[in-house]
Amino acid sequence: MLSFLKKLSVAASLVLASASAYSAPKTVLVVGDSLSAEYGLARGAGWVALLEQKLKAEKIDASIVNASISGETTSGGRARLPALLSAHKPDVVVLELGANDGLRGLPVEAASSNLREMIAMSQKQRAKVMLIGMRMPPNYGRAYTERFFGMFDALSKQYKAPLVPFMLEGVADKPALFQADRLHPSAQAHPIILNNIWPTFHQLIKTR
Repeated sequence: MLSFLKKLSVAASLVLASASAYSAPKTVLVVGDSLSAEYGLARGAGWVALLEQKLKAEKIDASIVNASISGETTSGGRARLPALLSAHKPDVVVLELGANDGLRGLPVEAASSNLREMIAMSQKQRAKVMLIGMRMPPNYGRAYTERFFGMFDALSKQYKAPLVPFMLEGVADKPALFQADRLHPSAQAHPIILNNIWPTFHQLIKTR
């Protein structure tokens, strides 16, 4: 009987520890470009702000630091990341970078190297990393677009970092969901973007 009660006590402790880990406040650092920086949108309309609202609705105790900058490249993110990690000590780092590298036709190998360094830096600080992928328009040529898109999957597998393959799924093929510049999604598109990101993010934040 005493042995049974001891086992029961240990099991209860494990359950409580698991619940505590899930309920402990978490810090999420988002490092992205204009797609995450609410370019051309009213404050609070972008997917990062919507994610924060979703977390509150789901009663997940997490705060979001949105360190996204319009026009940011992977090299810029790589340069800024050490200070961001030091200042915020995030539990989760969301990397939404690469689109501006691609639009400028920069070498895929350089973007991959920068993202690799960012993932490694984050994981060294014991943060979980989530990657958000992007596709380039077909006019950049099949070889380039395939290498670019495949970069995210390769990094995800190498570093065991969860991946959202294409954040603009269900948006990119609908011109009505873009602002006048035809590059940046409108406010109406950002709930769709959040829906693309949420399942992967939710799984990650639950297991952190």
